Amino acid sequence: MPTLKQRISITVNTDTGLALKKLAKMHKMPVATKAGELLEQALELEEDLIWAEIADQRSREKAKYLSHEIVWKSVK
Repeated sequence: MPTLKQRISITVNTDTGLALKKLAKMHKMPVATKAGELLEQALELEEDLIWAEIADQRSREKAKYLSHEIVWKSVK
């Protein structure tokens, strides 16, 4: 049966493979599904780190800060 999801092939070390199998069994799902979930979580964490770095750089620069009230008045 065709799938809309993209298939990838990865190679992991023995310990990672065993941990992945145990997690999949514990959550009663296929190994590939658990691997996909973990990859999605890792990508979200990576994105959070990137945004945090951008925010940190902005906070170091001499930036003009706007008060909460000013921002919300402009939104209305």
